[in-house]
Amino acid sequence: MYLGIDIGTSSVKALLLDDAGNVVGTSSAEIPISRPRPLWSEQKPSDWWTATNMAVAGLDVNKRHKVRAVGLSGQMHGATLLDKSLTPLRPAILWNDGRSILESAELQSREPDFVTKGGNIVMPGFTAPKLEWVRQHEPDVFAKIHKVLLPKDYVRLRMTGEIASDMSDSAGTLWMDVAKRRWHAPLLAACGLSEDQMPTLYEGPEETGILRQEAAEAWGMDRVPVVAGGGDNAAGAVGVGVVDEGDALLSLGTSGVIFVAGNKFRSNPGSAAHAFCHALPDRWHLMSVMLSAASCLDWACRATGTKNAEILIEKAEQDGTIAGQEVFLPYLSGERTPHNNPYASGVLFGLTHDTGAAQIAQAVLEGVAFGMADGLDALLACGIDIKSISVIGGGSQSVYWGRILAAVLKRPLFYRDGASSGPALGAARLARYSQNPMSYEDAFGAPATTNVIEPHDADMDRLETKRKKFTRLYGALSDEFTGASNG
Repeated sequence: MYLGIDIGTSSVKALLLDDAGNVVGTSSAEIPISRPRPLWSEQKPSDWWTATNMAVAGLDVNKRHKVRAVGLSGQMHGATLLDKSLTPLRPAILWNDGRSILESAELQSREPDFVTKGGNIVMPGFTAPKLEWVRQHEPDVFAKIHKVLLPKDYVRLRMTGEIASDMSDSAGTLWMDVAKRRWHAPLLAACGLSEDQMPTLYEGPEETGILRQEAAEAWGMDRVPVVAGGGDNAAGAVGVGVVDEGDALLSLGTSGVIFVAGNKFRSNPGSAAHAFCHALPDRWHLMSVMLSAASCLDWACRATGTKNAEILIEKAEQDGTIAGQEVFLPYLSGERTPHNNPYASGVLFGLTHDTGAAQIAQAVLEGVAFGMADGLDALLACGIDIKSISVIGGGSQSVYWGRILAAVLKRPLFYRDGASSGPALGAARLARYSQNPMSYEDAFGAPATTNVIEPHDADMDRLETKRKKFTRLYGALSDEFTGASNG
């Protein structure tokens, strides 16, 4: 038995995998999020640990005691700052925090290696500009920093006492030479940091430590190895078999991601696509990110007084019209790919007296799909071919949304067994591989296909026309997204 733990943005998910690679148990626990100022997004690291314990406790105790190894995945980029006693100095600054706009521009102009070695343009979502913001705005905190960790690696510290991370998650800090898979001193120095303040780097399946006695007792488990794991998107890719050149996934979680695996390092920073290490040795990936995807449905539920996203999607399917007149720009937290604009905001355009919950829901589903298509175009511009796209994340459970996405992307979408488990499944697969060396195909092959959604010609025609309007609308409003104080 193998345990995968995913430290998500809204919840921690725990998953059990048996020796044959079958999912035999899942559990989750919510995590609160704080937005104390415009553009800010924070969480208390202690809340990750509390939710982790709750999620693990929700699994069958009779299966827990058979666990042989644990894998971790988690939300990327979150700046978790620890003092010499390894106590958090402040709330963690999350991936979707946009406060470090000025610092991003400063770092990019100051150090060209961010693009040439880090493989990415500097964006507020990444860890490096968050630390530069702390250095400039909270110098007393910055002076006390002993270690900088990412969210899942803080949980690893609580589990094992070890300061460690994996290649895929750490590439998202912008402090690595991504092609050489190691920390890069000039990038750290640009933020006033050194390698001594960084975790030791491991490949995803490598063991980083042993579960502490107190954690093992609380969880009803032996003191088993904890492997490095991966950032949430890389782990999610491992979970659905996206590990070889041209394999791709589309993730519909809080954020929206298109992830393409490759067997060499590629980058095209000008497209605002991300180039990171994969969670497996000798693998890299390209990734587009839209900051609000399924979370747009949560907003629409609140705005329309609808109980949950499932009901809202049903309203769209029953009473909405594909490519109706309402247009939604899904930039509720700003946007990364392709606009790199933390000041962008959500827009609902084309309202009339006839606009109701169904029409708003339809516009939101389509708006997220259009944003995903913008990301796909950015990846294709990097020169990689895409063989197939698997769908994961909470939004993957909606066949209707899949129909819209397939039409907008003009590609079939493959739904896999266990896809809704996403990163936790990949983390458990990495743990299983650590104890059972085998071929990548046997360890990380794509799970069984449960559904394939082909694009409909009529949908493609109508949504292609509407996407052009979506693109024009952003262009017309881009000068109005002027932002707020950098505080």
